[in-house]
Amino acid sequence: MATSSPGQGTNESAAQPSEPGVRAVVSRLAAHGGHLLPGVLRGGACSLLSGNRPLLYCLTARTPPGKESSMRRRSLPVLLASFFLFLGSFLAPAAATAAPTVKAWSGWESLGGGLTSAPAVSSWSNGRLDTFVRGSDNALWHKWYDNGWSGWESLGGNLASAPAAVSWSPGRIDVFARGADNTLVHKWYDNGWSGWESLGGYVTDTPAVSSWASGRLDVFTRSGDNALWHKWYDNGWSGWESLGGNLASAPAAVSWASGRIDTFARGTDNTMWHKWYENGWSGWESLGGYFTSDPAVSSWARGRLDTFVVSGDTLGHKWFENGWFGWETLGNGLISSPAATSWGPGRIDVFARGNDGTMWHKWWS
Repeated sequence: MATSSPGQGTNESAAQPSEPGVRAVVSRLAAHGGHLLPGVLRGGACSLLSGNRPLLYCLTARTPPGKESSMRRRSLPVLLASFFLFLGSFLAPAAATAAPTVKAWSGWESLGGGLTSAPAVSSWSNGRLDTFVRGSDNALWHKWYDNGWSGWESLGGNLASAPAAVSWSPGRIDVFARGADNTLVHKWYDNGWSGWESLGGYVTDTPAVSSWASGRLDVFTRSGDNALWHKWYDNGWSGWESLGGNLASAPAAVSWASGRIDTFARGTDNTMWHKWYENGWSGWESLGGYFTSDPAVSSWARGRLDTFVVSGDTLGHKWFENGWFGWETLGNGLISSPAATSWGPGRIDVFARGNDGTMWHKWWS
């Protein structure tokens, strides 16, 4: 559409509107000798046409002698059409915009399987999930998501606990568990699955593992003294160190950045206790709550923690972002501790054993 700035003249042929609704009005007017005059009201109806820069067009009629009253009656539809075009140009947005995405928790879905333990989960990239459970044969079983869920595959072994899993980079997974001899056992994937290796120690519960960079692993477990014990890999395995505490559950661990680890466990008072590493280990702090399971934790960014517990059969959630928030409940029907991971900002996937013995899945996105 040819346009002119306010106050400038324009010729009639350059000012013809292209909007379909107005074209019909203009055609009706032209049949009676009408013409367009931008910006000046001489009579008839005015329309503010939508476009990159709305312009006021006035529809006027050169009324033949003796036709004045007839033309006044015919101008009413033109006036109404022009008014609504004028109003719509103000109310309609310049361009359609998508509604903001509202994040929320999904419902629970069952992923099948015959579990005899809580699950474990890791993610090596956006859209990838690897879940692990102990099956009824005490072997490690694996199911993954990558544009859809796979079936279950057996990875062997003779586990005496639920597994723990982490990924330090795309294509790498490390899985840990308590072996039948109560030592820490380890299996990893890197262009294929390794065999099992024993890392020693005396493990009385499910281990936990985190990674803050490629080639770094931090493993935690509760030992016979109910303290938290720590072993790490960085160009080779360290020995074991005690981090104290008096735990009543297996631990959970996550790293939100290089040099940072957050560990959680249920204390003897059945509340959640927290200890972190950043240039040295902190003491223990209580985060309250009341639960009966092992905790789980994930992090989608530096400074963000999402913790999960089961109390009775109900999933509870507490998160940290510039301070700790209270607890919220996320449904019930669970008979195991939860597992959680995040594949990217704003995404959390939570798994647990449901009351039908299968693996259940719930996610935030």
